[in-house]
Amino acid sequence: MSQGEAAGRGTAKPQDQGWAWMVLLAAVVLQGLTLGFPCCIGIFFTDLQHEFQASNSETSWFPSIMVAVLHGGGPLCSILVKRFGCRFVVMLGGLLSGLGMVSSSFCKSISQLYLTAGLITGLGSCFSFQAGVTVLGYYFVRWRTLANAVASTGVSLGFTLWPLLSQFLLDEMGWRNTFLIFGGILLNCCVCGAIMRPIQLASGSLPQSAKPEEEPGSRAEEAQLSNGASPHHPTLQQHTKRTKCFQVLQKYLAFDIFCQNKGYQIYTIGVTWMMMGFALPHVYLVPYAIHNGVEERKAALLISIIGFINIFIRPLTGLLSGHRVFTGRRIYLFSLAVLLCGLSNFICVISAEFSVLILYCVILSIAMSGVGALTFQVLMDVVEMDRFSSALGLFTILESTTLLIGPPLTGLLVDITSDFHYVFYTSSFFLISAALFMGLSFCALEKKNKLREASKAHLDNPSRYQYSEMSTEPKAVSQSPPAVEYITSI
Repeated sequence: MSQGEAAGRGTAKPQDQGWAWMVLLAAVVLQGLTLGFPCCIGIFFTDLQHEFQASNSETSWFPSIMVAVLHGGGPLCSILVKRFGCRFVVMLGGLLSGLGMVSSSFCKSISQLYLTAGLITGLGSCFSFQAGVTVLGYYFVRWRTLANAVASTGVSLGFTLWPLLSQFLLDEMGWRNTFLIFGGILLNCCVCGAIMRPIQLASGSLPQSAKPEEEPGSRAEEAQLSNGASPHHPTLQQHTKRTKCFQVLQKYLAFDIFCQNKGYQIYTIGVTWMMMGFALPHVYLVPYAIHNGVEERKAALLISIIGFINIFIRPLTGLLSGHRVFTGRRIYLFSLAVLLCGLSNFICVISAEFSVLILYCVILSIAMSGVGALTFQVLMDVVEMDRFSSALGLFTILESTTLLIGPPLTGLLVDITSDFHYVFYTSSFFLISAALFMGLSFCALEKKNKLREASKAHLDNPSRYQYSEMSTEPKAVSQSPPAVEYITSI
């Protein structure tokens, strides 16, 4: 059953009111359960190392796989949403997340954790999160921006509560029983999905959007048939399969936009490079603090401080960036936030005292709020909305690749040097270089576009004057009105 069929079975409900606010509440909880969950994994880092006798690099693969799959599973989630609907995909994600964490509590090796907690839980979180965000677009029209901003506060709540709960359960019953309880908590994604009832869409909206995607394949098939080829001919079948594969790739992975749109190209490369260092503090901050003598409970509190400040700063950042003054300039705010993230890492290098680490968390949280609030908003600024979903697919897959390899490579560096300072040096290098690359590249692109527009405007005026002169010529000379009409009609 497709999304359109699923939606059609639902009753027509008024948007932006009534049950829509219950769906928004479910989306807040959903984002706290999914996006907020990986932040607590660093609390178990030392225990998992001792349990499995693993190195920093081997242990860091576990959260890296989880976060990479969480971000990179978007295209697969989009396919499932179109086929089965948002409600089903959210509940499927909750089931996978719970199953993955329950299975993790019985793991006998660190490699088994890669499959259970990393792949299965990460994929389930991806399904629940992205389908939950999608359903908000059906329930909210007028208040859609507000709804997305409110839903994103769930991430901050998750960042605040998950570390505190994790440290409490770890002290009381160990990591295995804690993972078992986490499996039960993540099953609540199914409850959130049950609240997200299908809503009736505008009649014919989905079939119309599907027609252009089917036309190239049907036209190719008609061309082959007109040449006498049988519809079951092997050559025709192979050609049709290739055409359909190309359509799927173009829909969910916008390589054509990447090649043609310079703004999207710069932004995607910059964010992909940035993600090599962005997740490192989340993975290594707690082990770094414990390694330098900070009590485990206080070390876990550091992540909660980041999340607590995010609750208040992220909505303010979203409101500020939405002001018309920043229209077309949000990329510079984003670059500034990334730059601040990179510079803040040097605080940890100076000292590992608890008071200094609190200062670091405050500054990092403010910068992270800007990055989190602007990441997708900037993407909407550089890509047309009718191709946003496909641009988002390529964007998330590329950034998930660097999210996957960043922490393990840094962990290998720490294993070789036995110095946690290299975590923050590495993070600062990637963040600062990415911020400078994006800011300077967009500045140069903006200047180039202004020069192009100025030269185009300069050339347009003479051409218009020449056209007016030609229109005063005798009728005998200009005998091509059909051609003129044809050109203007195109």
